[in-house]
Amino acid sequence: MRRLQAALTGALRAAGPASGAEVYDLGAGQQLFALRDGIARPPASLEKLYTSVALIAKLGPATRFQTAVLGTGSLRPHGVWHGDLYLRGGGDPTFGDETFNRVWEMGYGPTASELATQLLARGIRRVTGRVIGDASIFDSLRGGAATGYAPDIPDMGGQLSALTYDHGSAVPGLSPGAFAARELALTLRAMHLGAIATPRTAPTPPGAKLLASVASPPVSVLLRLMNVPSDDLFAELLTKQLGARFAGQGSIAAGAGVTSSVIAGYGLSPTIDDGSGLARSDRSSPHQVVELLKDVWHTPLGDLLSASLPVVGVEGTVKTIATRTAAQGNCVAKTGTLDNVTNLAGYCHSQGHHTLAFALFVDGPPNVRALPLESRMIAAIARY
Repeated sequence: MRRLQAALTGALRAAGPASGAEVYDLGAGQQLFALRDGIARPPASLEKLYTSVALIAKLGPATRFQTAVLGTGSLRPHGVWHGDLYLRGGGDPTFGDETFNRVWEMGYGPTASELATQLLARGIRRVTGRVIGDASIFDSLRGGAATGYAPDIPDMGGQLSALTYDHGSAVPGLSPGAFAARELALTLRAMHLGAIATPRTAPTPPGAKLLASVASPPVSVLLRLMNVPSDDLFAELLTKQLGARFAGQGSIAAGAGVTSSVIAGYGLSPTIDDGSGLARSDRSSPHQVVELLKDVWHTPLGDLLSASLPVVGVEGTVKTIATRTAAQGNCVAKTGTLDNVTNLAGYCHSQGHHTLAFALFVDGPPNVRALPLESRMIAAIARY
């Protein structure tokens, strides 16, 4: 233990006085190291640990989100749909083009082609009305708390909406929902089904007939798609999903409130203002993170959380961390990175056959200097 404590103390001394960490031996039920572990700091994307726990607790691993086509009107002779089609979004962050999903979503995610195939199977060959996007289950704010809810393309890689296509893509003059409707119409025309999209979005009218639907991957897969690359758009859309289902409003604020309530059930009270951790108003401490990891360990929820995290030195945001050390392949961890905030938390199976929970918060040094320090620390943890 002295060797571990000396290694961590030395690295944190080099990181500066705003940094802190905690390591806990889950099998022995013993805290191995703690330094400034009770001080609340921006968790950055460690926030996604809280978001993940809330999603598993409230939705379960098998829940999927539907994207559907509904029609107002009727099918007339010669395959003519006399009326409009509504593309209703269910908050699925993976809906899009097949090629895009294969490259960017690990091959997961339903496609517009699947919806088009179902419409063709119903005998529809032409639509007299328009294809209209319906993004009404979430609010219309396109970004997160960090940008005052304005679009945040650099961090999120797209815009937030209950109806997204290709990771929240949009073009000037079209919202993400309207863009998705346009892409469906283009797909339909490519498959010889005549349809034109409208540049506006609108709620699906009551009584519209369900004509086609596709489902997202289950929550268990969505968590991995979120946590391995640390996808901020996924985190905020899934947070809005919590708000829509359990707080009566599809907003980040409502969803963050649901997450806070779930985490409070573990006796913890971090400040949770979003789902991604981009907001610097989020506050958490290494001790709170380790307590959560400790509480869920060896539970079905904890097993799902652990399985959603990338393997250190192997994949995702931790692919280049602690390579060629005892940590490589033996630890799973979530990164948390903002300017001058470099955090890391997760589980390690150590060389001494211990399972350890850890949280490292390195605040102050530039990220490029902090990452080698965290690599040193997690390597020391894995050697324990």
